Amino acid sequence: MLNDKIPDIIISRLPQYLRALNWLEMDGKQTTSSQELADHLGISAAQIRKDLSQFGGFGKQGMGYSIPYLTKELRKILHVDHNWEVALVGVGQLGIAIANYQGFQGRGFNIVMGFDSDPGKIGKKYGNLTVQPIAGMDVAIKNAGIVIAMITVPAGQAQDIADRLVKAEVKTILNYAPINLMVPQGIRMRVIDPVIELQRMTYYLE
Repeated sequence: MLNDKIPDIIISRLPQYLRALNWLEMDGKQTTSSQELADHLGISAAQIRKDLSQFGGFGKQGMGYSIPYLTKELRKILHVDHNWEVALVGVGQLGIAIANYQGFQGRGFNIVMGFDSDPGKIGKKYGNLTVQPIAGMDVAIKNAGIVIAMITVPAGQAQDIADRLVKAEVKTILNYAPINLMVPQGIRMRVIDPVIELQRMTYYLE
């Protein structure tokens, strides 16, 4: 159940917990502790316990957490206990890499539509998607009922694409273009800019 009172910083850590649980399960483990998760993630055990307590009790004192059960519950909380279909707008080098990336499989997302303005790319297949013309994007996405999209177009085109995605009733946008986009209230937007992340990290370098 969506609870807007839970801080976004806590929500942002839940996928990290889910990933760590997947690692542990791949190692053949069935139970874990907040300390073991902390050792994997560099987050304090107390913080992990506090975060998880926002959603109920998942562990037992002295016994830790059942990895299959906690994984199942976190997937429910994050609404990735089923697959979401995703549209990819911009099939350049970055878009092709994303389309071919296998890491989405089994983690709640399938990229099923790809759009580009380059006539030379129309009809080509990358990963599981065949590139469609960007001119028909709005209708195609709306008719398919897709509510998640990724933008991987140049910065100068990104705002127009975002506006069209909003009209197509997309609710969540992951933006790889190096620009902050304006979207209406109620639309979730996240910007992924590796330069900003590097600049944040170089602050700590001499």
